[in-house]
Amino acid sequence: MYNEKIDIKSLSKEEIEEELLLMGEPRFRGTQLFKWLSQGIRSFEQMTNLPKRLIQQLSEKFFIDSLTLDKKQVSKTDGTIKYLWKLKDGNAVETVLMRYKYGNTVCISSQVGCRQGCVFCASTIGGLIRNLSPAEMLNEVLYTELDSGYKISNIVLMGIGEPLDNFDNVIKFLSLVNDSDGMNIGMRHISLSTCGLAENVDKLAESNLQLTLSVSLHAPDNETRTKLMPVNRVCDIDSLLCSCEDYYKKTGRRISFEYAMIDKINDSDEQAKLLAKHASKIGAHINLIPLNYVKERDLKPSSSARIKRFYSILEENKANVTIRRRLGSDIDASCGQLRKKAAEGREL
Repeated sequence: MYNEKIDIKSLSKEEIEEELLLMGEPRFRGTQLFKWLSQGIRSFEQMTNLPKRLIQQLSEKFFIDSLTLDKKQVSKTDGTIKYLWKLKDGNAVETVLMRYKYGNTVCISSQVGCRQGCVFCASTIGGLIRNLSPAEMLNEVLYTELDSGYKISNIVLMGIGEPLDNFDNVIKFLSLVNDSDGMNIGMRHISLSTCGLAENVDKLAESNLQLTLSVSLHAPDNETRTKLMPVNRVCDIDSLLCSCEDYYKKTGRRISFEYAMIDKINDSDEQAKLLAKHASKIGAHINLIPLNYVKERDLKPSSSARIKRFYSILEENKANVTIRRRLGSDIDASCGQLRKKAAEGREL
């Protein structure tokens, strides 16, 4: 049924206005509709300031996409909340709400599964199933806010999937969530994480959206990075750094290098020095991340002592670096773990 109708929640305010004009309605009805959709209503009947005649017409032509809460886990240590949302086709995606002093951040998924094959990540086990629509990504933010009762101030596209592999839908989602008549979340409060699809990093630079770009680097040399991240065979570190430098020049926005610390793989002194060299070339910030253990992967997180040593070498080489605080470690808060357990039918 839904395939025969238009996904109205994935339309921009301007596109909704044009649809209503074609139906003989005044333009202001588009703004009314858009505001309702941004409040999380699930049916046109809930739009109390619209004529019944119009509600009937809308129901015949459009559908309102929604999510259903499947699982919810709340960390006892830091209050992090992890959601498993059921999509209309039965697939599921994860969303994580993290609370900081500066505001509440939601980490959303952009795909069901992932095709990138990074060996340390649970999200890519099973490959890519499909892209999420703009509405589905918007719903992750909206329904997390509604369920938790916490106002969302920041968004990171760092959940399941590679955002730049779903480029057009992600760009549309960003415009929806940024609209002043919608959730009105500013671009400077949004971070997008990519494994390094350089061609689409270039496209993102042309968009000049003023969001923060986080690059999942995870190794400073091509040999190690190719072992960890198959994307490096297509776009090596030199090509990726070139795109990052161009992104910084065009947008003026500093890039962040995400770096998962993996025992005896990417945590040597020499690798720390090379990472500092790459970061200094484009003024990037380095975010060291203690590896989240995934039982299907034969990788272990670096020891606390090794992380501290790696950090000190970066500082000695004038790198701007922080160690990410781990949140939600007691609720499988790393990407893909909750979805995988649910798919296997394991106890949650």
